[in-house]
Amino acid sequence: MSTDTFFAALARFRDRILPSRTQNWLKTSRGLWTIFGAIHGLFLVLAGLLSLRGEAFSDTFIYRIWASVDFNESLVTGPSPWVYPILALIPMAIAYIFGSGPFLFIWVLMIAALNTLAVGKLTQWGKKTEAIPAALWWTVFTALMAWLGFARVDGLTAPAVLIALTIGVASPFLTSFILSIATWTKVWPAAVVLALFTVVKKRVQVVLAGVLVTALVVGMALSMNALPNLLNFLLEQGDRGMQLEATFTTPWLWMSVLGLGDAHMYMNQDINSMQVDGPGSKAMSVLMQPLLVAAALLVAGLVFWALHTGKRNGGADRTALLLFGSLALVTAFVVFNKVGSPQFMVWLAPAVAVGLSYQWKAWRVPATMLIGVAILTFLVYPLFYDALSHDNAIMAAVLTLRNLLLVVLFVWSVCQLFLMGRNPGLIPRHDLTRDAVSAPVAAPSTNKEL
Repeated sequence: MSTDTFFAALARFRDRILPSRTQNWLKTSRGLWTIFGAIHGLFLVLAGLLSLRGEAFSDTFIYRIWASVDFNESLVTGPSPWVYPILALIPMAIAYIFGSGPFLFIWVLMIAALNTLAVGKLTQWGKKTEAIPAALWWTVFTALMAWLGFARVDGLTAPAVLIALTIGVASPFLTSFILSIATWTKVWPAAVVLALFTVVKKRVQVVLAGVLVTALVVGMALSMNALPNLLNFLLEQGDRGMQLEATFTTPWLWMSVLGLGDAHMYMNQDINSMQVDGPGSKAMSVLMQPLLVAAALLVAGLVFWALHTGKRNGGADRTALLLFGSLALVTAFVVFNKVGSPQFMVWLAPAVAVGLSYQWKAWRVPATMLIGVAILTFLVYPLFYDALSHDNAIMAAVLTLRNLLLVVLFVWSVCQLFLMGRNPGLIPRHDLTRDAVSAPVAAPSTNKEL
């Protein structure tokens, strides 16, 4: 079955459950902001209720402890605050400004504010009507990821990356500046910086922005007497084993479930991570870091090849290459990572959301896959993580399916880069026809540099 046939069937299913009047309302700015407000309002209410009871949720318990001791790792039992880059400590400190009670509420409020800015920038505050379906997709994805997008540092960096990608190649310095701040908050936006460096003409601006942010970060570390800890977030990952949810852990996951080779799951208390050990797992853990670097460099090389080969074939679109390259590189950061934390799925959404606003038909496949990834991830965590960590075969199958989707997503994004090089005309563009899941756009997009 072709993708057109699949999405036509999906559209018919949508039409049966959603009246045309509702669909038309969802395509409006009012519809978008109503849905967005309802979802974010729900999480704010939940965060407020938990805060009134003096509670936090998920990793925000740990963030709150770190902030309460001024990020002094000698006063912390368990993970050190320096497992994160230094800029991640700023929102933690802000959330603790009124003490431990309202910590979670302020944390969620910051993420809601960043998501508002991201959706506003993506849709030009509702004026760019062809981007409204993309913004709705982002909002639905955020809802499906639930607390993974609202109670982790990743929830702060994802909307920042989305904002940066909407600026894209039009202003390499500003895009790189935002991405560099995000990278010094959580490492993964470095993949998008690499894609940006590869596709833009003014690469010096990308480097200068990164150097400027890094200089500011070093100055901050000096003012905190924390310079020796500055790069600890890179060193903290070196000794950890294969995390339970990581893609490459799947063989050992099933060995543990089936009781083969003395494979077993265990909690690494030092970093609060469930890991799997078994024959060959330690060797694989050592190999994962160079494997990830090699995968990222190979994808960056493919982006560079697609840019220059696409020029010779008459259609190198730098914005499209930035988006496809970003998705491929970020997916590589997930697939080839021995750490497979469920919040990593949040990383994949910004490139897809901006891609949908730019070339809906070209991006509907990864958008659909990511909805599946979000649903499966939600089943794994928080719903049935305890069962998974006790060798439940059904949940192992759910996680395996999720990981398979990630591999397929990586292969799909790499294939798109090959298409961009060999025959850019095969990448669908915005038009006035009815896309299979989206409603008609108001007008074709003519801006190639978002």
